[in-house]
Amino acid sequence: MEEEFLMYELLKTEGRAKRGRFHTVHGNIETPVFMNVGTAAAIKGAVSTDDLQQIKTQVELSNTYHLHVRPGDEVVYKLGGLHKFMKWDKPILTDSGGFQVFSLAGLRKIKEEGVHFHSHVDGRKIFMGPEQSMQIQSHLASTIAMAFDECPSSVADRRYMEDSVARTARWLLRCKDEMARLNALPDTLNPRQMLFGINQGGVYEDIRIEHAKRISELDLDGYAVGGLAVGETHEEMYRILDAVVPHLPQDKPTYLMGVGTPANILEGVERGVDFFDCVYPSRNGRHGHVYTNRGKLNLFNAKYELDDAPIEEGCGCPACQYSRAYIRHLLKAGEMLGMRLCVLHNLYFYNTMMEEIRDALDAGEFAAYKKRKLEGMEQG
Repeated sequence: MEEEFLMYELLKTEGRAKRGRFHTVHGNIETPVFMNVGTAAAIKGAVSTDDLQQIKTQVELSNTYHLHVRPGDEVVYKLGGLHKFMKWDKPILTDSGGFQVFSLAGLRKIKEEGVHFHSHVDGRKIFMGPEQSMQIQSHLASTIAMAFDECPSSVADRRYMEDSVARTARWLLRCKDEMARLNALPDTLNPRQMLFGINQGGVYEDIRIEHAKRISELDLDGYAVGGLAVGETHEEMYRILDAVVPHLPQDKPTYLMGVGTPANILEGVERGVDFFDCVYPSRNGRHGHVYTNRGKLNLFNAKYELDDAPIEEGCGCPACQYSRAYIRHLLKAGEMLGMRLCVLHNLYFYNTMMEEIRDALDAGEFAAYKKRKLEGMEQG
């Protein structure tokens, strides 16, 4: 029963594009899916989990490193895990902290056992290795835990990249063993926590392909392509996906980490990716930049001062009952509501686009949908 329960169903394909359904202990995930990023257990922009239920969010993503630093994973564990803490009943994915180690480059020291670095909050020394990352994520009791990896710079030289990827592969084995141990303990909050491995290798196709083959043998619950969207061009990213995704299991979730723009997502889906996450919709929303089917608008622009149309005609999000002029006024006045409405609109736009992608795949019309969607957004 348990094996049957933790399952990815590949419902349909169109070229490389996948339409799937992922069964988890916290409900099913219809894929392709865009996960909404709530780094510190909340979406930035005063957005609650109650709001997420209204805007078609399927999966919330939180960050292991940030929650370890504050409030502390022990605190979340004592309060019954992230789902209870946040009042969220759908799947949660926690990323491992590996990317933060990469982004805190000046504060870290990487060794075989793990990484020593200083907290960005109070400077205290922290050690994180594969076992620590798994223990923290087990405390958080997320639905899906990500393996602890190093995310090398996209400009790292070949020798460094080979060594880094070899270490990430060794760390993955340690993550797998530690998760199996934790899931068997009697006081574990989510004994059905799943593990996704992460493919690295920068822009070196051969290193990535070799690593993809190696981790595919481990029969994990899902696989991610990491270390993209960190400085390489969009074209390089698509080239890497073309090379690597065919070497990851088609019958498991394929997750492109930290990506991206609506166009990036459409290109990713075409290449066989079916899980995405990115801070763009919330970050852009907080700065008054909103997505529409005719491109992005900057609501700070003076031309919207007297514009009584919604951000997008026909949009069902909570923001589109208000006018562009009103939201612009809120943003200019520094009212939190302006930022909140823009974030809600953008997340709704992304979540709705994923719904459209799934419908197009169901109908066998993804290629036509993608062309139409990209052409529309380029008009803006």
